[in-house]
Amino acid sequence: MKYKRSEKPFSSFEKQKHSSELLSSLSLSLPTEQKQSIRETEMSAVKGSSKRRGKVSDDLISEKRKRDEDFDPDLSSDIKGIISALHQIRDKAQKDGQKKNEETISSVASEVKSMLDDSKSKLEKERQSFVKALTKSSKECECSLKNESAKFQAAHEKFSKEKEAHLHSFKDILSKFEDEKEKLLTRYEQQRKREKAMLSELEKACLVKIAAAESSLKKKKQDDKSFSILRKSLGSFLDCASDEDFPLDD
Repeated sequence: MKYKRSEKPFSSFEKQKHSSELLSSLSLSLPTEQKQSIRETEMSAVKGSSKRRGKVSDDLISEKRKRDEDFDPDLSSDIKGIISALHQIRDKAQKDGQKKNEETISSVASEVKSMLDDSKSKLEKERQSFVKALTKSSKECECSLKNESAKFQAAHEKFSKEKEAHLHSFKDILSKFEDEKEKLLTRYEQQRKREKAMLSELEKACLVKIAAAESSLKKKKQDDKSFSILRKSLGSFLDCASDEDFPLDD
């Protein structure tokens, strides 16, 4: 940055103000420590300016007239020296800041890498532990499935054999039952025929007995009538005889 010398000479106050503005503008891009140093330099310059202002404050009216007298080439050279020093300080601060930034970035990168490595190691351990547990569980499950499958196969084969035996027994029982059923039906038909014949014979015998009984009753009735006539006939011949001497049953 190049600074042109003003064609118009500066008063001591204006020169000090100008240097303060330059210090303020340059201090914006510096680190905190360098800013503090610049502020101290600026404060010392302001104090010196206050002393000089005290000397010229009695004659403010003639300040314009004394501007040419107050112009000091050494002060301008000092300002340039200060500016050059500030440039050097700023460059050094930038380099130091860049170096610190690089160190900070390197430190942060190292910490991040360490954190990533730790996390990766932790995740890898957890993953290996999970894989071991999963493998163990899978083997146990596979072993259990094989055992249960073998038991099921044996039970299935046993059931199949027993099923065949039971089915054969069922078929034998059903066949035997069918034979017995046919025999019972035949026997039932024969029994039914015998019962019909027996009932028919019994009916005929009953009819014969009923007819004989009716005939006997009719004959007895006729005999009773004949006996009554005979009794009456005999009663007429016997004087002492009466109906009481000859009961009906006799």
